[in-house]
Amino acid sequence: MTSVRQRPALWSYLSFQKSPTRQDRSSSISSQYRPDDPHEKVNRFSDTAQPESGRTMSTRWVKTVVLVVVFCVALFFLGPRDSIVKTENYLADHRPLGKNDGQSAADPSLGTTKCTKSSSKHKPIVQYALMVDAGSTGSRIHVYRFNNCGETPELEHEDFKMIQPGLSSFKEDAESAAKSLDELLEVAMKSVPEKLKSCTPIAVKATAGLRLLGEDMSKKILEAVQHRLETKYPFPVIENGVVIMDGKDEGVYAWITTNYLLGKIGSVEKIPTAAIFDLGGGSTQIVFQPTFPSVGGGMPETLKEGDHKYSLNFGGRIFDLYQHSHLGLGLMEARKSIHKALAKAKKAEIGAGWDQGPVINPCINSGQSRLVEVDMDGTLVKLNMTGPSEPSAPQCRALAEQILNKGVDCKLTPCSFNGVHQPSLERTFAKEDTYIFSYFYDRLKPLGMPESFTLREMMETTAKVCAGEEHWGVFSGFEKALFELHDRPEYCLDLSFMLALLHTGYEMPIDREVKTAKKIKGNELGWCLGASLPLLDQGTGGWQCKLKEVS
Repeated sequence: MTSVRQRPALWSYLSFQKSPTRQDRSSSISSQYRPDDPHEKVNRFSDTAQPESGRTMSTRWVKTVVLVVVFCVALFFLGPRDSIVKTENYLADHRPLGKNDGQSAADPSLGTTKCTKSSSKHKPIVQYALMVDAGSTGSRIHVYRFNNCGETPELEHEDFKMIQPGLSSFKEDAESAAKSLDELLEVAMKSVPEKLKSCTPIAVKATAGLRLLGEDMSKKILEAVQHRLETKYPFPVIENGVVIMDGKDEGVYAWITTNYLLGKIGSVEKIPTAAIFDLGGGSTQIVFQPTFPSVGGGMPETLKEGDHKYSLNFGGRIFDLYQHSHLGLGLMEARKSIHKALAKAKKAEIGAGWDQGPVINPCINSGQSRLVEVDMDGTLVKLNMTGPSEPSAPQCRALAEQILNKGVDCKLTPCSFNGVHQPSLERTFAKEDTYIFSYFYDRLKPLGMPESFTLREMMETTAKVCAGEEHWGVFSGFEKALFELHDRPEYCLDLSFMLALLHTGYEMPIDREVKTAKKIKGNELGWCLGASLPLLDQGTGGWQCKLKEVS
């Protein structure tokens, strides 16, 4: 149980012991008293003088108390009533709970085995929240069940389902995009108890895929989704709940999810937090809490001001986070950029007819090939990208580093890539846990990578993948590893880009240990849980229970 330091009671600031008198403070005056001194007051230092002093002090206390009471009464009747009500409500909400406070489940099926009453009379004992992640390659629904037994909601269960393709693939067909989510909403309809559906908030947050689609088409798709949710389903849609999520929020919500599940946030105890690196299809995010060392015994540096700084108040603690979302550097977008960089170099080298035969691409697994569409200045060109006959992992990583634009001018030092400011990980986040997930996990886990490994070990695995089938025997003991490698000629590209992003881009030391996971304690990682936690409070979540229409 977390210990909470309580504020001292008002009475602890007041002392009712006798204050020291002038006599108590000085012994030199009394020692000089002479009975024959005509200027000295009679009995000044005798015990008989105390009753008069006590009566004077008592009179002063009475007057002071009367004035305070009169002032408080006047304030109550003459002061702004709304301020008084807010104060009363605050005191009521934050007083220690008695054994009869809190809500209980009217129906046992709507309760929890963790407790019989919630921690507050304003919180139901069990709540559900629905979050739809409309990503660039597919849409996912998370159905979360929480209990409110403690100060911080506890996640009890999650139902999850993913469908493909993503909303952005429908482009002009907004109605079909909205209907595509029906399959996900069926999961929510089955998971949430009937009596709780009208008070179970839902939000749909789109990420990089819709950002890249353009304002007009993405707006129509979002409007169609919101209309279908409001007219077909019983769940209340939160205010501004069907939107394209800001990239910085995406990263910070993923940071909250990870650290909440790890138990590093949610209480006032100062526990070191974990960093997160999230690799999606259209963008990638980095979020961590830097710690700046003091130099020469002076005050330590602080995180510089700017859009990269995100101040978060969570669970009684304030976190100054560094965050940035690199749009266009998700894995699918990186593939396009690397193929395009190579195609431009080939065109410049060969000239006319450069696209007629196979294009040797060091980022295609050795011995494999793939037909790739490349956007050459507005014209789509189909190219036969073919892997080299010899292993070429370093050459592929060089192409990946090229699209990171490390040479761009850095206006606020230090920078990672593309001229983006970032505190040094080696200097400000040297030992704390670092989690990489989403596509990082999807590509590394099938190859038998453990939950924790160094970037050097990741580089050695990448070299084996790029070398081709003759070197894949080491992966044969892992289910689906060889199938994945044969099915994805761009596996070499994917791993090389990931390595370049972490080591060259974010400047993570080659022997730095990282952790990868899809779930923690059985719950999916990513931004969705972190974005769902605020929905549990109707005030901050921006929703009201949906009233059923009576015919």
